[in-house]
Amino acid sequence: MNIVSFNVNGLRSILNKDLMNFINNDKSDIYCFQETKMQIDASIYNVFKDYPFIYFNNAIKKGYSGTLIISKLKPLNVIYGINDEYNDEGRIITLEFNDFYLVNVYSPNSKKELLRLDYRMIFEEKLKEYLTNLKMKKNVILCGDLNVAHKEIDIKNPKNNLRSAGFTIEERTKFSELLESGFIDTFRYFYPNTIKYSWWSYMFNSRKNNAGWRIDYFIVNKEFISQIKDSEILNEIYGSDHCPIKLTIYENIN
Repeated sequence: MNIVSFNVNGLRSILNKDLMNFINNDKSDIYCFQETKMQIDASIYNVFKDYPFIYFNNAIKKGYSGTLIISKLKPLNVIYGINDEYNDEGRIITLEFNDFYLVNVYSPNSKKELLRLDYRMIFEEKLKEYLTNLKMKKNVILCGDLNVAHKEIDIKNPKNNLRSAGFTIEERTKFSELLESGFIDTFRYFYPNTIKYSWWSYMFNSRKNNAGWRIDYFIVNKEFISQIKDSEILNEIYGSDHCPIKLTIYENIN
């Protein structure tokens, strides 16, 4: 089984680029999208015809945030938000399958001058509690744009970004606390010393110069890691300021 996570930075825009070519060539079982930036409706079923199970969480504010999952597999259950919170910004969708929960998240950005850092800290606490409760029932896969570069290896210029949103000690500590509560960063598990990024600014030829950040993740509970075959960053795929990431799970999982 293959699952892809991709912050598309505007679904309508990337559909006019190469998103469908990527999906048609990649043929993963499930795609989790973040930052759709549109009011998705039932017409989306005509776009992703090979994926009959489609779930979206739109932000109230038009052109902002939003998450979407398209799947070839029918889930047992669908949950929006965390205890019905954060649906105003469309940040979370959870699908329950036989063997695991799949949680698609677009974490809040702390913004310039860290104006939203306090909001972000509360979000992280509630997300950790939510995931911890889920893993008491069955395995958990968390994916998405988590808006944090965890370690210095995950960012091109760490010393210049110590108080930048996404690399503050507060955000990085919260990420560490999540992992310490029983979860694994799958890319770092398989590639502990690999320098690879998933987001690049549109300014200063950042992607051409590979001056990026790794802020997109697949996280699983420790008990599940033996079932994970690979975790990849597909930085050859364009169309957004992020690139997709992919998790491969052994075939006996569903």
